[in-house]
Amino acid sequence: MLQPKRTKFRKMHKGRNTGLAHRGSTVAFGQIGLKSLTRGRMTARQIEAARRTITRKNQAWR
Repeated sequence: MLQPKRTKFRKMHKGRNTGLAHRGSTVAFGQIGLKSLTRGRMTARQIEAARRTITRKNQAWR
């Protein structure tokens, strides 16, 4: 993983997701998107699993 050579502290604070996002709430590519019901973080593996599921389920609509 890429990391700076020298920082004052090794680990960073996580921060908090508060409120609702207004930017990025429209679908930019395609017709289907994910909508979060609660705030939180999504890992790359979760996003990839959702993308695969949407692709798999989308076959019935074609």
